Amino acid sequence: MSTRKREEIKKSVREAYGKIARGQASGCWPGAETSCCGAPAFDAEQASKLMGYTVKDLTGVPEGANLGLGCGNPVAIASLREGETVVDLGSGGGFDCFIAARHVGATGHVIGVDMTPDMVSKARANAEKSGVDNVEFRLGEIEHLPVADDTADIIISNCVINLSPDKEAVYREAFRVLAPGGRLCISDILATGPLPEEIRENLALVSACIGGAATVDETERLLKEIGFIEVRISDKRVDQEAVKDLASAGIADALDHVISANIEAVKPS
Repeated sequence: MSTRKREEIKKSVREAYGKIARGQASGCWPGAETSCCGAPAFDAEQASKLMGYTVKDLTGVPEGANLGLGCGNPVAIASLREGETVVDLGSGGGFDCFIAARHVGATGHVIGVDMTPDMVSKARANAEKSGVDNVEFRLGEIEHLPVADDTADIIISNCVINLSPDKEAVYREAFRVLAPGGRLCISDILATGPLPEEIRENLALVSACIGGAATVDETERLLKEIGFIEVRISDKRVDQEAVKDLASAGIADALDHVISANIEAVKPS
């Protein structure tokens, strides 16, 4: 993919999510009737429950942090422990970061990274008004993480890596930032096979977490090539038919080509 094309994708994604952060849109693209990844236009709490969040997860999260975006619950598969350091790729309004912060406690630390200035500002404001002090939010691209080597015990991400036009760079950065023995715990949209060109070239579908999805096989191969071990990719399919029934026609058709997946891997000790 050319540099120009990559920058075009990043610009489109940044603009779409900037509008969500400012309250000018409720989905992953302007004028969307559905929420991220083709999910139905529920409110944020309903959407999060559909993705696998519990009432306990949702309780106490700063107001405005949960934007109803995502395709799973990466914190649920991360098995976080007191004192650990977590890095969240594409942290948005900070929703997963605030949940993770409870698990790692006062001796732990959570770093959220997002490339959209409006999202970072929103997340920082959420942290300030809630008094959560073991979380910080940094502006940066997930292909070039503003995080030092061997920092994280766990890297999480929720429906974000599919948005990147350079997934190899994302996973290489994740490998660099993880400490030896560190764990990758990702919820993301993956393609069941090569996507049709009309889906791949549609920037609205890229911003909707579908058009940029890598295949399951590509993702597994890439993680192993980079050096990850114990690679596991599992289909976390929600009620796909219900989602398709409530999605717009274009999204519903595109959903036939993708799944919601949990992606787990370990950096060797």
